[in-house]
Amino acid sequence: MAEPVELTFCVVNTEQRELLLRCLDAIAAERAALPFATEVLVLDNASSDGSAGAARRHPTVDEVVALEQRHGKAENDTALLQRARGRYGLLLNEDSELRPGATAALHAALEADPRAGAAGAKLLRPDGAPQASAWRFPTPLSALAAALFLHRRLTVQSRGTRTRRVDWAQSAALLVRREAAAAIDFFDPLFFVYSDEVDFCKRLRDAGWSTLYVPDAVCVHHEQLSTGAVPERRIVELSRNRDRYMRKHHSAAAAALVRWLTAWTYALRALAALALPDHDPRRYWRHVTATLNPSKGEGLREAAYERNRGGRRL
Repeated sequence: MAEPVELTFCVVNTEQRELLLRCLDAIAAERAALPFATEVLVLDNASSDGSAGAARRHPTVDEVVALEQRHGKAENDTALLQRARGRYGLLLNEDSELRPGATAALHAALEADPRAGAAGAKLLRPDGAPQASAWRFPTPLSALAAALFLHRRLTVQSRGTRTRRVDWAQSAALLVRREAAAAIDFFDPLFFVYSDEVDFCKRLRDAGWSTLYVPDAVCVHHEQLSTGAVPERRIVELSRNRDRYMRKHHSAAAAALVRWLTAWTYALRALAALALPDHDPRRYWRHVTATLNPSKGEGLREAAYERNRGGRRL
């Protein structure tokens, strides 16, 4: 009789074949060191670079779900968690590369805390610098802290060397207790991308579960964000989902206050960027306008719809 699956690696990939293979190589090394049964599911989000075929050929992959149309991050993570057979699902982006022992550390943390519904890893940039990966929930007070440039001290929670409870952790490497995820109906598909894990962890908290930050679990995050031209669609999507979260969990008045405080913060950054090398004031100013008008503009959701209709513009 086959051993029950304890943990499912859940990888979502969008047009990043080479990074996906690095992610899968790291998973293979993790699986070989774990004392329990695991499986690997890859959801390819309608890529055109051969990612699905490369995943099928990788020896560590058990199943590939190849979408013909592009869906949002929240919807894709839910699809994998619902398909998984493990008690736990380790959500990974294709640009996430687990360091040795990361999976075991996340698993041990959730096993030690039965009311923890999720556990996030310590994220590193490719150069080894720490990347903030856990924060307090967004509120008008956290927006005020950012406006006063106190956010690193007051809102970032991914610090220290011991496992600790936090408000929310980034889903680039997030181990989820599937029982807890099912109890809150998984991720909200209205969050196409950005703020999806914030909303998820908030609903976990509201249902009596907690989220952990596990610094012994280390993952390199190869963020594939544009550093050249202003990333218009990403900025629009980020702004609209920040506002959606505030309206969902707070009030219209709180959402409006956060919009103005956040716009002020970006306006100051735009002003500073005029004098700083390698900073584009246009990028920060686009954050200002998108933040103040989150319902305007085309984001990543519209880009996916356009691609699905055959336009393929991203």
